[in-house]
Amino acid sequence: MQIKISARHGHLAEATQQFIHDKAEKLLHLFDRITLIEVTVDLQNELKKVEFKVLPEHKHEIVATGEAKDLLAAVDTAEHKIEMQLRRFKEKLQDHRRDQSASQVAGVPQTEEPGEE
Repeated sequence: MQIKISARHGHLAEATQQFIHDKAEKLLHLFDRITLIEVTVDLQNELKKVEFKVLPEHKHEIVATGEAKDLLAAVDTAEHKIEMQLRRFKEKLQDHRRDQSASQVAGVPQTEEPGEE
């Protein structure tokens, strides 16, 4: 898994890069099948803009952005948004197994086990 951090219109301090790197690594605890995380920080305006691009296995990239006057707040906002999207994606992957079985779709009657009444 790769984490790429880049800045537009400025330079990021080493401590800020480490903070962003740590935030990006936390996404792996949520969903471990991520192949690439790109974080782009735009420092041009008064509002700082942070964009997370996450590329999970077998899926198009997931993108979230955050804006705030404070750079760290923008990182937190974008990280929270991408986290929620990854949670939804993970639930979708797991939900397909919880659908009805083929026998239920075909209308085969189920047998009751003793003691369920």
